[in-house]
Amino acid sequence: MSRPHCLQQQSRSALRCIAQSFGLSRPGTSAPQQWHFRPLHSSSRTTSQRPLHRAFSSSVPRQAWKTVEQARSRGRLGVLHNITPTQALIRGAVFVVTGIAIIVYFREERERLERKRIAEQTKGIGKPKVGGPFSLIDHEGRPFTSEDLKGKYSLVYFGFTNCPDICPDELDKMADMIDRVKATSGDVLLPVMITCDPARDSPEILKKYLAEFHPDIIGLTGSYDEIKNTCKVYRVYFSTPPHLKPGQDYLVDHSIYFYLMDPEGDFVEAIGRNFTAEQAAKVIRDHINDWTGPLDRKPRQ
Repeated sequence: MSRPHCLQQQSRSALRCIAQSFGLSRPGTSAPQQWHFRPLHSSSRTTSQRPLHRAFSSSVPRQAWKTVEQARSRGRLGVLHNITPTQALIRGAVFVVTGIAIIVYFREERERLERKRIAEQTKGIGKPKVGGPFSLIDHEGRPFTSEDLKGKYSLVYFGFTNCPDICPDELDKMADMIDRVKATSGDVLLPVMITCDPARDSPEILKKYLAEFHPDIIGLTGSYDEIKNTCKVYRVYFSTPPHLKPGQDYLVDHSIYFYLMDPEGDFVEAIGRNFTAEQAAKVIRDHINDWTGPLDRKPRQ
């Protein structure tokens, strides 16, 4: 037998073995070159008889795209696929409103935590930085102490009736602050002016002077030592010229702040001249809204 013929028979034998191992058979009547598929597992039900979807399956059949462009557009649209322009507009508006609400919430929460930090700086540890006990008399000649400030928020200002410009401007602003807070929060604020010039500011003079600004402002005076001690506990600087002659006119140099005290008599925040009446009223309202303890809302007798 020639060598090429032997190689041909060996190749056919190898192909036959491979075909049998993969479930292929060659009928004897067919042509030698044609091989037919023999199923490994027979089934009485043909492919055309099988249901397209199993009865227990709840999955939705995937949509068949007719063109490549349709498939690409589906990928680009994503969640906006098959929705109307009105629905898209509504979804966009909801997204924008939700984002704005989240930003506003976190901004207000940050401001609230900052106010809480400021309000608690002088509480619970040692001596308060601002504020403390004092005993004076009001513009009606009645005793008035630091205990009378408790129950409401109090706004304490230091000035004098002979002040040419700064004190009148600040008291005008104080009157505006009182009205703004009253309009939104009720009668929860006790405004007080403590004189830095007790030698000239008697109760009668204070009463007449403060009536020009607001009827709710309480004027306080006392002896020089009592005023000096009160200024000291509030960390207020004031000074009068030395060696004054009787009847001589003079000015008093003093700190210019509004001191906000909470219903327990603790210092909350100092409001300076850089605040407008609207800004200052907002600061006071925010602290009032943050307050969770008892708060006296009755008008002062």
